[in-house]
Amino acid sequence: MTGPQPILNSEVAISAADESMPLLKAGDSRWADRSFFAIISACGFCVLALVGLIIYELITKSSLSLHSFGLKFFFRSEWDPVNDQFGALPFVYGTIVSSIVALVIAVPLAVGVAVFITEMSPPWLRGPLSFTTELLAAIPSVIYGLWAIFVLVPLLRAYVQPFLAHYFGWTSLFQGPPYGIGMLAAGIILAIMIIPIISSITREVMTAVPQQQREAVLALGATRWEMIRTGVLRNARAGIFGGIILGLGRALGETMAVTMVIGNRPDIAKSLFAPGYTMASVIANEFTEATGDVYLSALIEVGLALFIVTIIVNVLAQFMVWTVTRGMPARSQT
Repeated sequence: MTGPQPILNSEVAISAADESMPLLKAGDSRWADRSFFAIISACGFCVLALVGLIIYELITKSSLSLHSFGLKFFFRSEWDPVNDQFGALPFVYGTIVSSIVALVIAVPLAVGVAVFITEMSPPWLRGPLSFTTELLAAIPSVIYGLWAIFVLVPLLRAYVQPFLAHYFGWTSLFQGPPYGIGMLAAGIILAIMIIPIISSITREVMTAVPQQQREAVLALGATRWEMIRTGVLRNARAGIFGGIILGLGRALGETMAVTMVIGNRPDIAKSLFAPGYTMASVIANEFTEATGDVYLSALIEVGLALFIVTIIVNVLAQFMVWTVTRGMPARSQT
């Protein structure tokens, strides 16, 4: 007789609670549903509206430069604010070269870190190593710039650049006085900054590869390296390439750290030791000094081009990552 008593008490309590709660009428429920849908939809459309406003402002504010120079603006090398003659080719060149140097350095490191964490790391090390790698993405870019000025640049000037000039100067990529600052320093600091992005996306697409794929390759007698190369990396290559493109998008738009070490000179030089300029750094450096209307419009046109390129690169990268993951849950790491 004593066993069912708690259940009866619970039922009585639930019934009393149900009676005390006011019931929503059908009209009130529909009104609440519509209000919630309207608020959430407005939040979503706000993002689209914000992007649209940015594009509108960039186009309208750069119209003077667009009418004055047209598409030739991106193929001219002259940058003369005194005579209102502007060309963005040195900035496009500096952006492309520094980003390529960053990818050449960062991609092997990032993919290697991702493979180790996903496939080879012991469980006790996986968490701290993942956290440390992702922590690099949380460091402000100005901190990277300060570190590069006081640590990286002296190392390049005293050791790395003389070594490269002595043994690889014949390539003409490593010629000239070893200032420390220049395209090489900008590429290295960009590489450090994009390693967490490429590594994180690579881990995501690798964990999306089914576990049965690994087991099947091992069952055929493959070694661990062969399993990773044929069973994992080959199936995840589109997503890994998407992560690389996403890292490229970050490198293209990075401003402060690059501005502090690239030298900020609108020249087109073959040597990586030479100072240069990027599209982002010229805006950061000269926007406050732009007094003429054409000068200001030219800088905004550089920003418009950078914005469009970044959007295209990021959309392409997200699509390539999606082709591998397709919303699949990550494989358990235990």
